[in-house]
Amino acid sequence: MNTAMADGRKADTERRRQRVITAVKNAAKNNTSISVSAIARQTGVDRTFLYRHRDLLALVHAAELEPARHDPAGASPVSLASLQADLANAQARNTRLVTRVQQMEKRLSELMGEQAWRESGLGAPADVEELQRTITWLEQRNVGLASNLEEREAELEAARVANRELTRALNQKGATDR
Repeated sequence: MNTAMADGRKADTERRRQRVITAVKNAAKNNTSISVSAIARQTGVDRTFLYRHRDLLALVHAAELEPARHDPAGASPVSLASLQADLANAQARNTRLVTRVQQMEKRLSELMGEQAWRESGLGAPADVEELQRTITWLEQRNVGLASNLEEREAELEAARVANRELTRALNQKGATDR
């Protein structure tokens, strides 16, 4: 009984295989849609049947990649490979554009942040460079004034010493004159 069942299953599998092969050939000849789902639907088999039989799956995929033999619209045939290449190119372009948009959003955010910072009054004034020059000039002037002050203090100290000596000399002369 087991061999009879096994033979029946083999025969059923072989019939389904023949239906798939015939459907792929007819679809290629008639320029109809060729895909795993379409062939499985047309032949009445489950898609898993095609995935279990790698040779049938390869046949379906090969037929998908074949360019159309006859295009009723007169345009050039479009193969699955060219459509996949177009899709890959579109996805790559999309990725590049997404990256560019992110860069632009970041830059816009930075510029808007700087503008809001300036307008709030919390940010540095717009004439920072002029203020830096003024600070440098004032620092240099301060150094010059400090140097002049030291000179004047030295001159004042020298005058005080001279004044003390003159006062002492006058006091001693007045004491001897008396």
